[in-house]
Amino acid sequence: MSIELILRHQIVQAIETCYDQKIDQTLVQFQITRKEFEGDLTLVVFPFVRMSKKSPEQTAIEIGNYLQQNVAEVEKYNVVKGFLNLVITADYWISVLNSASSVSDFGITKPGESSKLVMVEYSSPNTNKPLHLGHIRNNLLGFSLSEIMKANGYKVVKTNIVNDRGIHICKSMYAWKMWGKDQTPENTGIKGDHLVGNFYVRFDQEYKKEIAQLIEQGETKENAEQNAPSMLGAREMLLKWEAKDPETVELWKTMNKWVYKGFDVTYKALGVDFDKIYYESETYLYGKDEVLRGLDEGVFYQKEDSSVWADLTAEGLDQKILLRSDGTSVYMTQDIGTAKERFQDYRINKMIYVVGNEQNYHFQVLSILLDKLGFEFGKGLHHFSYGMVELPQGKMKSREGTVVDADDLMAEMVEVSRKTSEELGKLEGYTPEQAAETYTMIALGALKYFMLKVDPKKNMLFNPEESIDFNGNTGPFIQYTYARIRSVLRKADERGIQLNHQIEAGTPAGIKELHLIKLISQFPVAVKEAGDSYSPALVANYIYELVKEFNQFYHECPILIEENNEIRNLRLVMAETIGKTIKTGMKLLGIDVPERM
Repeated sequence: MSIELILRHQIVQAIETCYDQKIDQTLVQFQITRKEFEGDLTLVVFPFVRMSKKSPEQTAIEIGNYLQQNVAEVEKYNVVKGFLNLVITADYWISVLNSASSVSDFGITKPGESSKLVMVEYSSPNTNKPLHLGHIRNNLLGFSLSEIMKANGYKVVKTNIVNDRGIHICKSMYAWKMWGKDQTPENTGIKGDHLVGNFYVRFDQEYKKEIAQLIEQGETKENAEQNAPSMLGAREMLLKWEAKDPETVELWKTMNKWVYKGFDVTYKALGVDFDKIYYESETYLYGKDEVLRGLDEGVFYQKEDSSVWADLTAEGLDQKILLRSDGTSVYMTQDIGTAKERFQDYRINKMIYVVGNEQNYHFQVLSILLDKLGFEFGKGLHHFSYGMVELPQGKMKSREGTVVDADDLMAEMVEVSRKTSEELGKLEGYTPEQAAETYTMIALGALKYFMLKVDPKKNMLFNPEESIDFNGNTGPFIQYTYARIRSVLRKADERGIQLNHQIEAGTPAGIKELHLIKLISQFPVAVKEAGDSYSPALVANYIYELVKEFNQFYHECPILIEENNEIRNLRLVMAETIGKTIKTGMKLLGIDVPERM
């Protein structure tokens, strides 16, 4: 049982004994004691003053006396105004280390048969272009959040919705048909998603030329944009696709296959996966049926041009189109259909959408519409909204070809990793194969950690060179520390030093050792808070804090050459447990750590 649970129970007893009052345990709130004060945990006593009818200081003293007399784990206490600082015994912290070192999954709560099911949707690519830098942040956040939810005892289904239909897809198809000259990934040597993306860029280039020509001929800008031949061609292709025109559908299938094959390569390299993939081309019809049902039931209304709309003014929003005048669907229609299908496929308790903050309004509307259609799960949807990611050179635009492809970025990261490692001599003695594998591990560790250490809600600037630094709050710094710990343990083994994982009470543990053990004890707390607040950054920054403190300890306190066997064993068990915690925490971020480096 954690010290917080022990103390919470005893404080409830203290209030009843001292003041003859019964309280709920939720009133008992702890903080980590501030560094300038002596103590491990601090109790805020202000909520209990009305029960004691005494000053905050006197109330704190009386509760402190009770705890010191009745809780063996409380060594002493001090009072600062209305705060009770509690000093926990060294033997308790030794017992925490014993518990943490004795299990392989410290800090992890495994799902059981009765665990709730969470579905996490992430990636959501379009089949008209390759995955780019923004997709990397999305995929890393989604995958990490899924692993963190599992570590909090939930069953998790990782899912992806592929946006494989619509006008943007038809733009690439139209461009290939007009200017493709039968190009394929095989006869060009270009990865399929990149090839299709090239034609999406080509469409925009030709479209802009046509607009300029029409304006020169006297058309308004608005008319030129609507009546440019390329746009008319793409719209015609969309209508043919929805009418199941055989030639159009066959081209659509062929180009999508190229893209899917390319996506699979990128996902594998990035280390993310999915349990279930949905396709917009299959789900949008479900949504269309639901919208028409809503129209029949008076939930939605139809305009004179036959378009279908939802009136959300009563909810403080505006009018939302659900079906265009030509009967084609919009994104909202597709999401309604996908939500219905998912809840038919799985008994989901919680649905989490990992989508950028530019879609905040979209998911607010989706939740309302599902509720209006009578789906109980509508109000329970959670939009995991995150900020945008940019490079030092600024924003990216897919149609203009200024996007940084995920594949190119990962390749650049590996090259930066190789150069940095060689300059620092980190991988001397490695075979070429071992070095190449480690370069990739460092590169992906740098990329993932740099992305995930930032509060998801914030926009971020990604700098590849800055992310690969063997000092500071970076993935390589953490990976190097793990490898250092493994090296210490190998040397201990080579010297015949046997570790005793059950450290005896009374073992002389100094302030520095106890500080590290207290940090170890906070790992389960960090994992739970990360799950509760949907923030992998909490795990990332916990690991960094642990690693930073261990490195300081490593430089100040000898481990292998410590002459006192009890202290040496304590430090080795601490190092081993910290290494295990680093590995577990980094796994929750989707990051591998090397055994040597």
